[in-house]
Amino acid sequence: MSFDNLNLIFPLQRALSEEGYTTPTPIQQLSIPHLLNGRDMIGIAQTGTGKTAAFILPILHNMSASYKAPRPRFPRVLVLAPTRELAAQIGDSFATYGKFTRFKHTVIFGGVGQTPQVRALSKGVDSLVATPGRLLDLIQQGHVNLSNVEYFVLDEADRMLDMGFLNDVYKVVGMLPKKRQSLFFSATMSPEISTLARKLLTNPAHVEVTPQATTVERIDQFIFFTDSEDKNELLLHLLRGKHLECVLIFTRTKHRANKVTEMLNKNNVPAGAIHGNKSQTHRTKTLQSFKSGQLRVLVATDIAARGIDIEDISHVINYDLPNIPESYVHRIGRTARAGADGTAYSFCAADERDFLRDIEELTNMEIEVAEHNYHSEKAKNATGDAAKPAPKQQRGRKGSTGAKGRGRGKKGEGKAKKGDSKAKKGNVKAKKVESKAGRSENPNRGQGRNQTKKKSGQNPNRSSGRNSGKPRNQQ
Repeated sequence: MSFDNLNLIFPLQRALSEEGYTTPTPIQQLSIPHLLNGRDMIGIAQTGTGKTAAFILPILHNMSASYKAPRPRFPRVLVLAPTRELAAQIGDSFATYGKFTRFKHTVIFGGVGQTPQVRALSKGVDSLVATPGRLLDLIQQGHVNLSNVEYFVLDEADRMLDMGFLNDVYKVVGMLPKKRQSLFFSATMSPEISTLARKLLTNPAHVEVTPQATTVERIDQFIFFTDSEDKNELLLHLLRGKHLECVLIFTRTKHRANKVTEMLNKNNVPAGAIHGNKSQTHRTKTLQSFKSGQLRVLVATDIAARGIDIEDISHVINYDLPNIPESYVHRIGRTARAGADGTAYSFCAADERDFLRDIEELTNMEIEVAEHNYHSEKAKNATGDAAKPAPKQQRGRKGSTGAKGRGRGKKGEGKAKKGDSKAKKGNVKAKKVESKAGRSENPNRGQGRNQTKKKSGQNPNRSSGRNSGKPRNQQ
């Protein structure tokens, strides 16, 4: 099938031709006919499958049949996205596919000033792409009215749920007219997502492509068992391979993302970090530097990485394994965009061993173990409590504990605080001693290392050759 077979209006065909697109992806082939006929739809698809064009093209086509001059504050199309990056990319797609039409769009999200967004809305737009928080803010201020929305798209519904936006989504839906076409996209279909879909959609078509457990088949995957304290050295060792040209590194926390980025830059590896604590201006600038090649490495958390669509990522490295196995599939899929192949390296310390077991169960694939000079048998064989992260210690209330006990009344509380202060100073001294011991333990670490090798005897730092992990039933 070609795009010509879909009978889209000429301005859309022209835009597709100019972008070099001739054949629709599977999600587009299955979705567009339903949407052209005005049906509600549930689409189960991963990022990178072409789902954005799958809803933008039919929406623009259908709107062209009844053109109306855009009204200030009253959009005809509303697309809700969970992150600023994804919202911006959807906006770019509206610009790309709609550039030969008369339709106007704008994107609104938090983290930046709202004045330019309000100005665009006041001029009138046909399509509005928004994150839930900023949308509700501008609705409350009277800058947006949803009573004229004809097409509603909820993108990455599973991530909306993960990020705690469910109540905001319901608030937005409550402001929409009942007569509308609603589209619902998600990478997974949990019971909570199914409940949300039933409340939003009427007699929907159901389209599913690239099931979660098979998206990894095009990607060479390797697991590196190592101790947590060796991860930095292992990462630097891998990055010395010149074929790792455009690398996306995932960490579980924002703090870790900052630390890894700082370490890489100190070792002359140009790197930048994006996560929720970074301003939108910083995130946009960092992404652009990564796309242009100024930065060789981008370090990201799972939520911040949603919406990143860069075709040239050569490698994904999981510095930390995700505690949610589906996130592993999302992560490594960043290196296999638009049907391309890719490579994923994952570091696994002892306390992440159960995470790896969950990942292999989900994907029904035993990930190949890479041989390297930072290998840890302890991590490889960890079971029970040793294979789980240590529980977080809860902090006591101020004055509730201390070297001199709880005490009574204000005087007792004062003594407890002094005890806390002394305890803290003691902890600082202990940390300094541990730090010195760690530095002196092996000052020559990382020097004279042999080249990293796969278990099969081949070098995973290669620029060509395939040797993916094999499904268990084929072992």
